[in-house]
Amino acid sequence: MRLHVVSGKGGTGKTTVAAALALALAQEGRRTLLVEVEGRQGIAQLFETEALPYEERRIAVAPGGGEVYALAIDAEQALLDYLQMFYKLGGAGRALRKLGAIDFATTIAPGLRDVLLTGKACEAVRRRRKSGGFVYDAVVMDAPPTGRITRFLAVNDEVAGLARVGPIHNQAQSVMRVIKSRETAVHLVTLLEEMPVQETVDGVAELRAAGLPVGSVVVNMVRPALIGEDALAEAAADRGGVAQALARAGLGGASRGAKAERLVAPLLEQARDHAARLELERAERAEISALGLPVRELPLLAEGIDLAGLYTLAGELRKQWVAA
Repeated sequence: MRLHVVSGKGGTGKTTVAAALALALAQEGRRTLLVEVEGRQGIAQLFETEALPYEERRIAVAPGGGEVYALAIDAEQALLDYLQMFYKLGGAGRALRKLGAIDFATTIAPGLRDVLLTGKACEAVRRRRKSGGFVYDAVVMDAPPTGRITRFLAVNDEVAGLARVGPIHNQAQSVMRVIKSRETAVHLVTLLEEMPVQETVDGVAELRAAGLPVGSVVVNMVRPALIGEDALAEAAADRGGVAQALARAGLGGASRGAKAERLVAPLLEQARDHAARLELERAERAEISALGLPVRELPLLAEGIDLAGLYTLAGELRKQWVAA
């Protein structure tokens, strides 16, 4: 697998997962390219570096000496590259940019933007060194959200159908050959919550209907189970024992009305809420399992996502995903 497309509902942490996957794939001396297509500079923030330019730049070194490069694709510059590649415009391309022709082109043909973005990523997948080997062992794309991912990836099919001959047709077909090949996998990031899981289920159905290769489901920000149902039932049946345990911990007296005894009710209420959440998460896991896809889980990091946390998640993905 050489092109990994990472999508997910907003708020699920798809950019974080994409960055962690790029790090995981870069271990043991490999080289990966992490591509951003939405212009948010989320990758730069995660790696605590300056805003990414429209050029491939090394942003991290993975364990074992691997390297992660990053690219923020600019649609306007990608169009200039495209025109230069096929029409050799030279300085005329710069003139077009000053005249606003590029903004005009992407406005009257909204799908053109997605064609340029996917085309640039696929070019990086296919690019080879003079020695014959691939420049990158893997390319990871931080793609648009789940609601837009199928249209985003399939836009070249539409373009190939509209432009039946010429370089545009050939380019669109070339991109779709990569996207629909065994080299590519679309991974969807979700949380164990009803709306993200439903959007993931719908997204998988849309991708499959479009003939696009679905890879894995990544369940992000998974919280640990703190108490089981048996332990909760036992605590509820022995409120006095709970009060005495709290008293032994130095939280006040265990007699009726004393501080430790007053803590029992709110603690049991929190435990019941926790147990209810676990039951809901079990139901969401069942929905995800029914998709018949590999499922990876990443923990919720209490300290938040900084550079160290990103490497932690990369290690988790390395164990669960890359080594599988």
